[in-house]
Amino acid sequence: MQRIYVDNAATSFPKPESVYAAVDHFQRELGTAVGRGATRSSLTVQGVVDRCRARAARLLGARRAEQVLFTFNGTDSLNLALHGLLHPGDRVIASPWEHNSVLRPLKALAASGVTTTYLSPTAAGTFDLNELQQALQQPTRLVVLTHASNVTGAIQPVAEAIDLAHQSGALVLIDAAQSAGHIPVHMGELQADLIACPGHKGLLGPLGTGLLLVREGLERELAPIRQGGTGTVSETEDQPNQLPSRYESGNHNAPGLFGLETSLAWLESQSLATLREHELELTAALLSGLQEIPGIIVHGPQEATARVGVISISLPQLPPQTFSTLLDEHFGIECRAGLHCAPRAHAALGTLAAGGTVRFSPGPFTTLEEIESILDAVAQIAASV
Repeated sequence: MQRIYVDNAATSFPKPESVYAAVDHFQRELGTAVGRGATRSSLTVQGVVDRCRARAARLLGARRAEQVLFTFNGTDSLNLALHGLLHPGDRVIASPWEHNSVLRPLKALAASGVTTTYLSPTAAGTFDLNELQQALQQPTRLVVLTHASNVTGAIQPVAEAIDLAHQSGALVLIDAAQSAGHIPVHMGELQADLIACPGHKGLLGPLGTGLLLVREGLERELAPIRQGGTGTVSETEDQPNQLPSRYESGNHNAPGLFGLETSLAWLESQSLATLREHELELTAALLSGLQEIPGIIVHGPQEATARVGVISISLPQLPPQTFSTLLDEHFGIECRAGLHCAPRAHAALGTLAAGGTVRFSPGPFTTLEEIESILDAVAQIAASV
C-alpha cells in the first residue's frame, strides 16, 4: 500500500535529503558540543550553528542574527516569551484560535495574577479588529496571536493587529508555527516584538528545534527562564546579559541545528514564492474536491488564498478518529484527527463535542496525484456511512 503523508501541520515529512545528510554528518564525523571548545571540530560546529542563526534571521526578517534565539520547539519558544515577559497584574489579549502552547502557559500564569481577554471568533475564521481595538482601551501588556490557525489554516490579520496594539502601547507576540516557511513572516515589516516558531514544521528541520525572534532592546524586559552553562563569561555565577547566550543555557541540539541550517538553505534555494505557489495549487485542488463530496463539511475559508495548507473536515455520521483510522488502514493516508491542541478553535467551529475534525496538511513534496487519491478515499468513506 502506498503511503500518503499529509500531517505536515504536526511535523514536516519527508524532509529534503540534505537535512538527513547533515544530521548524519554531525553525528558520525563531528559530535562535539556547541560553544564548548576550540578544537577544529568544535569550530566547525560553531560555524554551522552561526550560519543557521544567520539564515533564520534572513528568512524571518530579524536585523541582527543575535535576535534569533534557539529553543527546543515552538512550545519552548512561546513559554520563554510568555513566562519571561509577563508579571503579576499584567493583562493579555489573545485570539480564539490559539494553540495549547499559548493557552496553557496563560492558564498557569493566571495563578500569579496575569489576566487574559480572549477575542471572539468571526465567521471567516479570524478575529474582529474592531473588538481588538476596543479591548486595547484597557491597559494591556501583551497581545498574542497565531499567524495561521492550525485547525482551519485561516491566515489572521496580524499586521493590522500589531499596528493597533502598538498604538496603545502593548507588545505583540506572533505564533508563526503554521506560517513560517509557508507565507512571508518578516519581523521588520510586521514590526512584531516577538515571533515564535518550531524548526520542524514549515521550516522543514528536525524535531527538537525552535526559534524565538526578539525585537532589539526587548531583552531588557524578557527574563530568561532557564539558567546554566553557556560557554561564555564562565567566571561569574550570574546569567550572561548578551544575546543569544542569555537565553540558551545548556547544550544545544547540535544535530537538529545542523539539519535546520540545511533545511533553511533548501528553502532559500527554492524560494518561498515558489513553495507557496505549489501549496496553493494543492490546497485549491483539495478544497474544491472536498466541497463536492456529499456529507463532507469543510471548515474555515473556502478560498485557498485565505489560508495556509491546512484543511479540516467533518463527516457528522463518523467520529473523526474513526475516519482517520479508515484512511490510514485502508488507503495508506496519514492525516490527523482530534482537537489539534486547540480547544477554543473547536468550540468556535462547533466541533468540540464531536471530538474535533479530520485535518489534512500537505507539504512541499505532496503531489496532485496524492491529492486525487485522498479525494477518492474520502468520497468512498463518505458514501459508505
